[in-house]
Amino acid sequence: MKPWTMACLASVALLAACGSDSNADKNGAGGANGSGGFGAGGAGGAGGGAGRATPGSQEDLVQLAGDKIFFDSDKSTVNEKSRATLDRQSNWLQQNPNVQVWIAGNCDERGTEEYNLALGQRRANADKAYLMAHGVTAARMETISYGKSRPVDPGTGPEAYAQNRNAITSVK
Repeated sequence: MKPWTMACLASVALLAACGSDSNADKNGAGGANGSGGFGAGGAGGAGGGAGRATPGSQEDLVQLAGDKIFFDSDKSTVNEKSRATLDRQSNWLQQNPNVQVWIAGNCDERGTEEYNLALGQRRANADKAYLMAHGVTAARMETISYGKSRPVDPGTGPEAYAQNRNAITSVK
């Protein structure tokens, strides 16, 4: 084959590999609305990948605002870094007024199930309260706590624990 034909075929293959199943992106690893995982990516901000996601989608939220905020150990206080992500989420939600979201509070593996469920709920509520204080109506948000049952990082140790102390915002 000619070199330019090979280049065209390689480009098509790369573009096909970049494609995604929009339901998987929207719903996370396990499904939607309480039946599976929440969130599609990291706590990133603006930017993203090769192209702009569908406005109002989970992928769009992740690319433009980030879907996760993180908490200190045994805390449910929104810290400065988390406020920056929540400010972007608030702006994104105001630009997408028909979008409703779940906010899932999560904990690391340490502590009892009861303690972690309560802490996860406080984290989700803190996230929601911040968004409400910045113009997002309560009717657009639902909270849930998964405690320690849905770790982002299945490992043990300080790095894994830090990743698992979060609240994840997901488009319904």
